[in-house]
Amino acid sequence: MLDLAGQLHAWAEEGRDFAVATVVAVGGSAPRPPGAALAVRADGTAIGSVSGGCVEGAVYDLCLQALQDRETRVERFGYSDEDAFAVGLTCGGVIDIMVTPYDADGAAQTAALSAAAHDEPVALARVVQGPAGLLGRSVLVRPDGTHEGGLGGHPELDHTAIAQARALLEAGRTATVEVSEDGSHCPGGLTLLVESAVPPPRMIVFGAIDFAAALVRAGKFLGYHVTVCDARPVFATRVRFPDADEIVVDWPHRYLASTDTDARTVLCVLTHDAKFDIPLLTQALRLPVAYVGAMGSRRTHEDRSRRLREAGVGERELARLRSPIGLDLGARTPEETALSIAAEIVAARHGGTGRPLTGADTPIHRHERAAGPLPQPV
Repeated sequence: MLDLAGQLHAWAEEGRDFAVATVVAVGGSAPRPPGAALAVRADGTAIGSVSGGCVEGAVYDLCLQALQDRETRVERFGYSDEDAFAVGLTCGGVIDIMVTPYDADGAAQTAALSAAAHDEPVALARVVQGPAGLLGRSVLVRPDGTHEGGLGGHPELDHTAIAQARALLEAGRTATVEVSEDGSHCPGGLTLLVESAVPPPRMIVFGAIDFAAALVRAGKFLGYHVTVCDARPVFATRVRFPDADEIVVDWPHRYLASTDTDARTVLCVLTHDAKFDIPLLTQALRLPVAYVGAMGSRRTHEDRSRRLREAGVGERELARLRSPIGLDLGARTPEETALSIAAEIVAARHGGTGRPLTGADTPIHRHERAAGPLPQPV
């Protein structure tokens, strides 16, 4: 739900009546992960998606029904071998969808939509499986542990939900958590969906070249907050990089040492010059970031690796370097090269192989937790 926070917050501010359908569990080859949402206004306007098209029509109808009966419910959708034309996931997966009418008096949901719409980090924990009286109840949690709303039930339940939500928020993850009704961590009784809304991950592109301009556009398309850094002011300009969120004129290694990075940050080194590359990569390969890639030919890579070893970079650190940067797509133009780099970043993020799907036996859709048989929804 929080991935639609900007539009939903606007609807709430306008006093619009709407319902939200959220993916709360997946099994098999389901196209959208937990947290994906479809929202429907009373006038029929719809935004978002829960399945990439397979069951959107049926879920749309459920949202309209929820607006009439004002009840939260969970429905399961899956492929039917007996009836290939039945409403379901033709990809063979199973998803559970929770449909909830928006309650303007619901403090947690209202605060969560407002915070996420303004890029403030926040987590929303909701009961998605359990007793009917608790289904849909929610608590909002901020990074400092302050919270709004509550799940009700056992006094320890809120304490456990807040602790779990805060941990997932720190990791920037959306996931389900199984707890007992008394708040203990033993699975059984309740399933919580914790949605984390965090600022966009960072992509820092070092080297203000034509290839960087194309990569900036690709990074924005993927949802990154993109910074371009180059020590040469004549190249690092807004005219050359109109799509960048930030343009920094500084030596790359000095800027990297002064800026914030985290486990979601991707670093793309396109400077292709040893006086920039070596001090920058020596630093970058020791940071707990998601991806470090460097442009250059295989000969350049061999020379760069030798220089990095001489600078004290160890083999484990050096093994993190994606160089030459990108996947082998046969790319030649800046746009094709940007696509190659973006594809490698996506593959690294989700554990993809980068091989063609045709003829492969690996799952198409990877989820953080392998999905076995799902419990029956309430």
